[in-house]
Amino acid sequence: QLVESGGGMVQAGASLRRSCTNPARRSFGSYAMGWFRQAPGKERELVAAISWSGGSTAYADSVKGRFTISRDNAANAMYLQMHSLRTTDTAVYYCAAAATFNGDEYFDTAARYNYWGQGTQVTVSS
Repeated sequence: QLVESGGGMVQAGASLRRSCTNPARRSFGSYAMGWFRQAPGKERELVAAISWSGGSTAYADSVKGRFTISRDNAANAMYLQMHSLRTTDTAVYYCAAAATFNGDEYFDTAARYNYWGQGTQVTVSS
């Protein structure tokens, strides 16, 4: 129900911008959003999360200072700007949406999210 774009293969140090949109036009304005990733042999982990209002965000320690999550509720879109990519960022990345009545709340556990994108591979080579 969520559609992702912007994945691919890049070299270490490069940048990528991921997008997540909602073709069904379900308003993003009532959902907290997040980006997760899963590398081979590892559990799915939170990369970044953002509240409905966009005023609250959270990041995994491994991406702080390199990745930025943002959203445009009018466009029903969410973004993940990734800079200084490392080989350790290689994974399948998923966007997700969690219904909420609290505009300033975000969620850091996958179980809390109701809707998921299809997942897109990001490969960072050395």
